[in-house]
Amino acid sequence: MPPRPGERRPSPPRRVRVTGLQQMAVGAFWFSLMSLTAKLAGRRLPSQELVLVRAVMTLGLSWWTLRRAGLSMWGEPRLQRFLWQRGVLGCLGLTCFFYSLVHLPLSDATLLQYTNPIWAALLAALLLGERITRRTALCLVASVVGVVMVVRPSALGALWGSAVVPLPSLATAVALVGAACSAGSYVTVRRMGRAEDPRRVVFYLPLVTVPLTLPFALPGWVWPTAQEWLLLTAMSVATQLAQTFMTKALQRETAARATAVGYLQLVFAAVWGALVFDDHPSGWSVAGAAIIVASTLLLAFRRKAPPRAEVVAAELAAANE
Repeated sequence: MPPRPGERRPSPPRRVRVTGLQQMAVGAFWFSLMSLTAKLAGRRLPSQELVLVRAVMTLGLSWWTLRRAGLSMWGEPRLQRFLWQRGVLGCLGLTCFFYSLVHLPLSDATLLQYTNPIWAALLAALLLGERITRRTALCLVASVVGVVMVVRPSALGALWGSAVVPLPSLATAVALVGAACSAGSYVTVRRMGRAEDPRRVVFYLPLVTVPLTLPFALPGWVWPTAQEWLLLTAMSVATQLAQTFMTKALQRETAARATAVGYLQLVFAAVWGALVFDDHPSGWSVAGAAIIVASTLLLAFRRKAPPRAEVVAAELAAANE
């Protein structure tokens, strides 16, 4: 209905713009919820079974979202090699991380896995030409320091007043390879930019993970209880949401900035530990979390905007013509 004479036309609702860093923070929350449910279910179930069930459920969710949106599963031919590359690297990163969890103390495995922003920044600089500014480098270093203070690895036991315990060389190397593979997966998503739909990008990770983990999970299969099925379902839904938000964030932000914000997952994990397991953080953990949050905020309020994802997508299209 047109406005009456002298009557003001109502202004259209203001659209809230969600940034890539905000999406990465939301993704970190869902990743922490995924870790919580996996830890609860993993009290009795084997780790490879958790990986397989998560992959099967997220594969079904991803297929449903693609079908509901009327999108093809395979995508454009010029982008398929990047999609398969993302799936393989993500699967390898996840497999190596679970291996390190079994053969290393939890704090050491977590710390080594969270070196992936450093690998991502370096790989993005080499492969995508993304410039690492002084502020980004400072935030990355500060975040690593915060992670060390939170997890307090045994390799630095002298700082915490305990004996230094050497880490197994093989497991340490596997953990670092896993972190590098995860970083490669992030950079691959960044390389595609907005040329590919994030729902299809998410679909390729379980598509690759299911056939690769199936031979290892079936021999030691333990049938879950009804409560464990609920935990596995919650874990899979949280994974789907986390992967979606992370993919959208990597399409909008540089790899270094986006993955550095992922350190917030440790802060969320500390909250879950206090609420669910009555594991209250120590003074080191609180100080480390404060450094992580401060470096994340410093990174988020950088004045100069990062290169637009559309530029990366245009370069990709030109390279494949």
